[in-house]
Amino acid sequence: MRILFDSRDERFKSPFGALKESQSCRFAVHVPRTCPATGVKLILDGEDGSTAGEYPLDQVSDAGEYVRFEGKLTLPRIGLYFYYFRVITIGGGFRLFREGADRTNMEAGELWQISCVRDVPVPEDFRGRVMYQIFPDRFNRSGICDTAGKLVPFCIKKDLYSLPDHRPDEWGKINNCDFFGGNLRGIEEKLDYLSELGVGVIYLNPIFKAWSNHRYDTADYMKIDELLGTEEDFSSLCRAAHARDIKIVLDGVFNHTGSNSRSFDAKGVFGHGAVSDPQSPYRGWYDFQRWPDLYSCWWGVPTLPCVNEMNEGYLDFIIRNEDSVIAHWLRAGADGFRLDVADELPDRFIALLRERMRQVKPDAILIGEVWEDASNKISYGRRRRYFTDGELDSVMNYPWRDALTGLMTDRIGAGEFCRRIMDIRENYPERTADLLMNFISTHDTPRALSLFSPEEPPEDKNARAGYRMPSDALKVALKRMKCASFLQFVLPGMPCVYYGDEVAMQGLEDPFCRCYFRWDRVKTEPLVDHYRALGALRKRFESLRRGGLEISSRKSLVTLTRTHGGERLRATVNVGETAEIETAGDVVFSLEAGLSEGKAALKKYGAVLEILP
Repeated sequence: MRILFDSRDERFKSPFGALKESQSCRFAVHVPRTCPATGVKLILDGEDGSTAGEYPLDQVSDAGEYVRFEGKLTLPRIGLYFYYFRVITIGGGFRLFREGADRTNMEAGELWQISCVRDVPVPEDFRGRVMYQIFPDRFNRSGICDTAGKLVPFCIKKDLYSLPDHRPDEWGKINNCDFFGGNLRGIEEKLDYLSELGVGVIYLNPIFKAWSNHRYDTADYMKIDELLGTEEDFSSLCRAAHARDIKIVLDGVFNHTGSNSRSFDAKGVFGHGAVSDPQSPYRGWYDFQRWPDLYSCWWGVPTLPCVNEMNEGYLDFIIRNEDSVIAHWLRAGADGFRLDVADELPDRFIALLRERMRQVKPDAILIGEVWEDASNKISYGRRRRYFTDGELDSVMNYPWRDALTGLMTDRIGAGEFCRRIMDIRENYPERTADLLMNFISTHDTPRALSLFSPEEPPEDKNARAGYRMPSDALKVALKRMKCASFLQFVLPGMPCVYYGDEVAMQGLEDPFCRCYFRWDRVKTEPLVDHYRALGALRKRFESLRRGGLEISSRKSLVTLTRTHGGERLRATVNVGETAEIETAGDVVFSLEAGLSEGKAALKKYGAVLEILP
């Protein structure tokens, strides 16, 4: 018989998940009577591995086959902790570790994780909203592009449905200076379309003046890129979006600038930059090993020089000034920022930025780009304080995406999927649950539909550029896409749709995942109606936007229940051979399901959503 402890079962640990400041937690361990245990201690380690405390558990019951040891603790201070147990016996004792999701093991295994997080307010009105990510140059072009003042060289594509340039130039460089002319007026023209999808938040990739089409090489933080429009166009977009109850989130690229920028000015376009002027006030923003041609840059890319974020002048410009970058664009209509490469921004910088945002617009949101588990992330040798110190409201949920795409492509099963979802629930603060940015594809990943193909794509880059899967593979991919998006919309968080996924756009890695939106498909592609139906469900049911979660698996079935007040919904998904389930309520949505009185036959990638009595 094993010793019993499950950190996700309230019989053994309560409350579930991370703790707030000064909040106590009850722990219990069940030891078989056949084990001569005289006591149990919980051993708490700090994030550096040093012992932070030992907490004895008292024997409170010895009925049946197990002896129950129970105790309480309050974490000593805000931070990340790990723990295990020491079982004391007459002859000595042994350590008890975690094995898998809910089992224990003697002297081998993993530590359990627990955090004490600062109790900070989050923007409540964002909870559970549907997000929509737009790569501005590729969404919708309205009118003729105004090229006056645009950094050169650049070209504007005449054929909107041609592929982005991907071949290097004669010097072997891929320049990313081909544009399709999408602009802010074009986005505003499509707000009614987005509203029909149930969208409540638009996340825009960078819109500030830059040379490249992705605009992560910022040239001027205080100016909209000429091809996108003007500041008035931006404010107009925000006003029109707000009138439809849609919020606008901007991409904040503050770890680096462009080399062709007002502050760096490698080409002498602006004057008084760190390179063009030896006396430049921007000189301290950058780390020059040898001025002017040897400097720190992002991942070795010379066109993306890194900034010293804690430089006083830079802090004033981005955060602290009355008309700082943050203050300016929030006042112009933005409702928050997504922080590019948050791992490479100092904790103090993020904390100052969030504090300033709260001063200007208390209900603005701050989302971090973090590719791993953000609760225990180590970056450049240091544990990050995203959640423990309340720096971020939310993060891009890459672990969630990895679990979902793994389930849809048969890399993991239903049980492992549920375990990973609960890992996130347990490790992250409760306040983030309904704010996590849950996406399947983005501008940095292959499009979901291409990822869901059962056929291996070609390895050659040129062949991958225009690769489109054959019809039989497309049928499978579409079923997976529908099933994945169903789970995306019924699980906690903010489901984020990458522009064009809803019209079945395909595309492998960057730049092939960044093609122009196929507006010619909106009226004919059935997937659009699927996303409209999912968006309608989110608007209809409060439990999908901010309800609690219970999730479990049985063979190839994933079952989850969302509860809020008196409203209870149950979703069931099948990722294996046809399975018959009993339905207990009114079925309000189904996929690949044969419905009869009280039963549903779910084919592979089938699903049902029911209102429970």
